[in-house]
Amino acid sequence: MRHNEQLKFICKDVHIRVESTQSIYTSSLQKDQLLTIPVSHGEGNYYIDNDGLKELQDNDQVLFRYVNAHGKTTPEANINGSIDHIAGITNKNKNVLGMMPHPERAMERLLGKEDGKHIFKSILQALAIA
Repeated sequence: MRHNEQLKFICKDVHIRVESTQSIYTSSLQKDQLLTIPVSHGEGNYYIDNDGLKELQDNDQVLFRYVNAHGKTTPEANINGSIDHIAGITNKNKNVLGMMPHPERAMERLLGKEDGKHIFKSILQALAIA
């Protein structure tokens, strides 16, 4: 991870789009589903070289991308400057998730948001089937 592109700490809600449903983290979600999840970081700028990025794409490892409220990747939506708007990836086995938005901070309507629940429900459903 690199420092955010603007070299500032960011703490706000962002929109992410589900890019793949082929993992336990997203198997109960819909491709292109939008989630509103908070970020809170100063070093959230994900970087990988071109060969590594191609490998992530070829292996369907990119789970989430930063987008605007309409689901479009725009420069403004990529709040920390992450390469290819990447907000979350898995390892090749798709059993380890790395993401900068914080779904655990979006779990209760009473606290203002609950889109993070979708990711945790997906994990529980996938484990129940296994």
